[in-house]
Amino acid sequence: MSDDAPDLKTAYALNTPQDSKRLYAEWAGDYDQSFAAREDYQLHIHTARAFVAAGGQGPVLDVGAGTGLCGAVLADLGVGPIDATDISGEMLDQAMRKDVYRDAIIADLNLGIPVPRESYSGIVSSGTFTTGHVGPNAIDALLRVARHGAQFALSINAKHYASAGFEAKLDHLARKRIQDLTLNETRIYGDMAVGEHRDDLALIALFEKT
Repeated sequence: MSDDAPDLKTAYALNTPQDSKRLYAEWAGDYDQSFAAREDYQLHIHTARAFVAAGGQGPVLDVGAGTGLCGAVLADLGVGPIDATDISGEMLDQAMRKDVYRDAIIADLNLGIPVPRESYSGIVSSGTFTTGHVGPNAIDALLRVARHGAQFALSINAKHYASAGFEAKLDHLARKRIQDLTLNETRIYGDMAVGEHRDDLALIALFEKT
């Protein structure tokens, strides 16, 4: 990690699990203020609302939960119980302080999630599937812990949806492992956002496990 304070540019430049752990360990304490509030981050709100609108219910796994922004919205919408998983223990420490999660699970999605198969009726992820080390094959780990008929709401950075292989992965899964796939395009940041990423878009992939 450089001597510079963590920021969005650094986050978009992540390449390895070690990079992620270092960044988010440093950023955890003031992530909500230095990033989410300052950048008018809205994706977690859109993702949680899309999950509920699609009929999603608990128990839910919040994937890449970070400091718990998405989980807090889910809880406000009456969803629960909610478990949080993230590669950063420091971020999960912050998430648990919000008192919306039942459990916190440190995990690298590329290596799987250490919970029994078919543990969850819903899987939600906001801001995890973008650039960096978490690619489309990590969706397999999420399907393993989801029950049959589980509702998914996964936000994917629109710029990388095709180029990073998410489109091909979901098209392949739609042949036999998932159903009712829809993509909702939404802005990642609100009207108060500034900087080069202020107009970035995400696709919220909604589907059910067959």
